Amino acid sequence: MAAPVNRRWIFLIICASCFFTAHAFIEGLYCGVENCYDVLGVTRDSERSEISKSYRQLAKKWHPDRHKKQEDKEKASEMFQKIATAYEILKDDEQRSDYDYMLDNPDEYYAHYYYYYRRQMAPKVDVRIVIAVAITVISVIQYLGGLSNYNSALNYLCKDQKYRMRAMDIARTEGLLNNNKKKNRKGKEEAKEEEEAMIRKIIEENMDIRGGYRKPKVTDVLWVQLVLLPYWLYKYVVWWLRWVYKFNIKGEEYGVEEKFHIIRKFLGLGQAQWESVTEEDKAEYMDHELWIKENFTVWKEEKEEEMKRKLAENNRYKMYRRYMKKGGAGQMTFGPE
Repeated sequence: MAAPVNRRWIFLIICASCFFTAHAFIEGLYCGVENCYDVLGVTRDSERSEISKSYRQLAKKWHPDRHKKQEDKEKASEMFQKIATAYEILKDDEQRSDYDYMLDNPDEYYAHYYYYYRRQMAPKVDVRIVIAVAITVISVIQYLGGLSNYNSALNYLCKDQKYRMRAMDIARTEGLLNNNKKKNRKGKEEAKEEEEAMIRKIIEENMDIRGGYRKPKVTDVLWVQLVLLPYWLYKYVVWWLRWVYKFNIKGEEYGVEEKFHIIRKFLGLGQAQWESVTEEDKAEYMDHELWIKENFTVWKEEKEEEMKRKLAENNRYKMYRRYMKKGGAGQMTFGPE
């Protein structure tokens, strides 16, 4: 009775082997129920060059254009598609690795779906190219936005009567005004355009536009900033070490630049915003010694109280406060008051 039992176990083992072997291939994934290596006539140990060589030979053999009969053409088209699919999988190292993992681990059914569609749905473009393009677009928008702000500020100054008169005075001093204007209409228009261009040029050369409306520089764009980032980090570390050694360890007094740096930090202003602060305001900061924390706190409270008094005396602000007390935008009314 022992022999039949052994044969039964052998039969079950063979069936189980066949079951798992069959399920190593999943319909709809990779080469379907066929082995990609068998489709190309190569083995798992084959190099990429061997796989490419085999693909070219089979593609040439099974290309649909090489067959004239309709039945042969349909069969060749089907084979050509299988060959192309197998080559696309095996020529890519990552997909080939996923495929080999499926062959070695047929029981991880759902994992194979995940790996397959993760590769299929992943963007084909190199991530580095995407990042580079994104940084370039941001840099262009950043520069054009700064240039637009600068031109807006320049146009405003050109229309302002005070700056126009100052520009005309500079033009007269330098002998740039053309007093021999033509009397015909076309001559007047040309003279007007020349005058406007001259005023714009004088204002641009002599007016110091700062802050967010200053003329943009190439070093302001993101690309250049990223390239120069190691240099700026090095400068910051050197500056910080110098600050600690000079003022924290040696106890030296702050210079003008150091005092302005501390004041700017207390005010929460960026470098571009600080550049737009007038010299009168900076002189006031220095007179009140705002680089000292206690002085800055007192000064800030005084400024806030002053602002509250001004708002309390402002008629428009009073109307706004009455409006808000009545409920603001959400108030209910029954006809005109």
